[in-house]
Amino acid sequence: MLQVKSVSRLFGQKAAVDNASFTINGPSFVGIIGRSGAGKSTLLRMMNRLSDVSSGQILFEGRDIAALRGAETRTWQSQCAMIFQQFNLVPRMDVVSNVLYGILNRRSTLQTMFNLWPRADILRAIAILDRLGIAEQAPKRAEALSGGQQQRVAIARALMQDPKIILADEPIASLDPMNAQVVMDTLKRINVEDGRMVVANLHTLDTARRYCDRVIGMRDGRIVFDGTPDQLSTGVARDIYGADASFNEDATSTAIPKDTSADRTYADLMMS
Repeated sequence: MLQVKSVSRLFGQKAAVDNASFTINGPSFVGIIGRSGAGKSTLLRMMNRLSDVSSGQILFEGRDIAALRGAETRTWQSQCAMIFQQFNLVPRMDVVSNVLYGILNRRSTLQTMFNLWPRADILRAIAILDRLGIAEQAPKRAEALSGGQQQRVAIARALMQDPKIILADEPIASLDPMNAQVVMDTLKRINVEDGRMVVANLHTLDTARRYCDRVIGMRDGRIVFDGTPDQLSTGVARDIYGADASFNEDATSTAIPKDTSADRTYADLMMS
């Protein structure tokens, strides 16, 4: 069980996340939606402990993750894998080594310096790549792959950690529609087949409705919706995205107005 209790994150006087609370029971696929600057990324970063909590608690199986320090934080991050929009791979390194970096914090400094990996770990990494349909890419440099393939390598790296939770921060924002579907299908399959909790930041309602068991909507740092995909109506869309958003009730398209604000603050940049 994951519990977020009255969590806030402040940047100066600006609340990037403002008194957010929710509970996730079991291996759900939860989508967090909202405009850029709504606080979605900041919320995930606090859950992974890449960013500190200003106030509130984040409990996993009764343990306050927000209170962890030092080695305990790094141990938690190995159990709570993070997938990023820009993949965060080492471009000039081969694919299988990028996957093996998922367990880098379990290795000695000497092993890391000489890139020494046990045969069992290498075979496991290749098996994960095979599961995701890209085993043939294992010897190639990561930079030689397409965006969709690189994101699957990032997912493989997360699976290498054998995490209890996978957090995906805008995993398809930089992908074309075909690769976006492949990546979302992959995350959904991991959720269902492995029984892993997946929490993903998403831009569009149609993606949330298609893949998520539950959807949390954020606006200006606050949670303004928490419900099932079939509860995502036109009114809800406007609560989340603003009055100028349009929503297709058949979930085939969502038009989200562009943020035209010219005076974005430091906090806004941190949240995007």
